[in-house]
Amino acid sequence: MAKPEFTDAIALLKADHRKVEDLFEQYETAKSASAKQKLCREICTELKIHTSIEEEIFYPALRGKIEDDSLDEAYVEHDGAKVLINDLESSSPDAEFYDAKVKVLSEEIKHHVKEEEMPKEGMFAQARATDVDLVALGDQMAARKKELMAQAKSGGLPIAKPSAVNLVTA
Repeated sequence: MAKPEFTDAIALLKADHRKVEDLFEQYETAKSASAKQKLCREICTELKIHTSIEEEIFYPALRGKIEDDSLDEAYVEHDGAKVLINDLESSSPDAEFYDAKVKVLSEEIKHHVKEEEMPKEGMFAQARATDVDLVALGDQMAARKKELMAQAKSGGLPIAKPSAVNLVTA
């Protein structure tokens, strides 16, 4: 049996973080509109899957075991990203503000990653100090990620739905 790419839930999430950071870097140097659109689609897909496995599996497993404020903030940060993801997915590189939206999404994700990965008080450090079985959680998250990746390849993922922010439309 092949050894998994990660050792636990946190290693899986950190690998996702590095992959998306790399995609954002590639986007910054992309020259053609088609390259930008392809990279943006990949970024959006990766982020939709990542936020799904965090919100469906990781965060609920930590609720009541780490600072609930950090979990609440994470949901709100995800919702801000989801708004931009949905906007970018329904747009194209020649649209007004497209590059700016990708840049702001990148900055939001950098902030979110920093809060999760911060030594000592970050969400991941807090999670390691709990009794949560991070290896079992990682296996569960990897299985769900695999399902979502297959869905993304076959027919696409549904629109990202904010869960903590109420979007008001006039």
